[in-house]
Amino acid sequence: MPSAGPAELDAAGITDPALRAGYTACRELSAVHGRTYFLATRLLPAQRRPAIHALYGFARHADEIVDDLADGRPATDRAVELDALAGQLATALDGGPAARPVLAAVADTAARYRIDRQHFTDFLVSMRMDTSVTDYPTFDDLARYVHGSAAVIGLQVLPVLGTVVPRAEAEPHAAALGVAFQLTNFLRDVGEDLDRGRVYLPAEELAAFGVDRELLAWCRHTRRRDPRVHRALAHLVARTHAVYRRAEPGVAMLEPVSRACVTCAFTLYRGILDEIAEAGYHVLHRRVAVSTRRRVAVALPGLARALVARARS
Repeated sequence: MPSAGPAELDAAGITDPALRAGYTACRELSAVHGRTYFLATRLLPAQRRPAIHALYGFARHADEIVDDLADGRPATDRAVELDALAGQLATALDGGPAARPVLAAVADTAARYRIDRQHFTDFLVSMRMDTSVTDYPTFDDLARYVHGSAAVIGLQVLPVLGTVVPRAEAEPHAAALGVAFQLTNFLRDVGEDLDRGRVYLPAEELAAFGVDRELLAWCRHTRRRDPRVHRALAHLVARTHAVYRRAEPGVAMLEPVSRACVTCAFTLYRGILDEIAEAGYHVLHRRVAVSTRRRVAVALPGLARALVARARS
């Protein structure tokens, strides 16, 4: 497991042993499951990193309840656990005891940065949808899900990053970036999501190219290509690039010390779309990823920019 990052906790003024344990658990979840986010977070000042780890760690913890393929429990049992998690989070946000280490960290982060608790409520609503909703007819239907699963993540993170404009001015761009990351995940993970019984690509968009769930499943299981799937995925990749363009002006609205982090995540995550295209959209049977070499090539200049911004601040 990765180290606990005690210097980061010290820099953030987190001294309580129970809190440090919670933040450490979140950092480990980030390092293991969110390699792109974790790498980008290294470009932030040390005192801000634990908060980002806490927000990611909580989101990942909830996501695992509904998405763990090794967990054979029925969806109803997962929904019950999510409801319990929601109650435990409310208690922790109200200043009560935290039932899980991850909750101690995220409640502390919410208090430190005055994060609107509605963002956490909306997130858990979308997570609960994953226990009953298996597909989305239109982009409007999907938008209701990604608001809670993605847009609010951008809104949670924004107070930690800080802005040089009124926060309300930056919020639409932060929300759009969260959505862009989520849509990228849907395109990258379409095969794995099929294994979970879900399709996050809007049926109406797929149908315009002659694609349905059955064809996607056929491509998944046979590992064969179909030109209709190619065209549909190319269309959805183009739509996702448009969301990145809507998000991009928000980077300049962040505090200078945070821009390198977000630029790194932005570049690497958008790069997944390029990897999908370079694979000829033949991604139903495997997950594409940005290479380690590319990660380093993006991160090193970002580190230089981050160090300059810290020196100036």
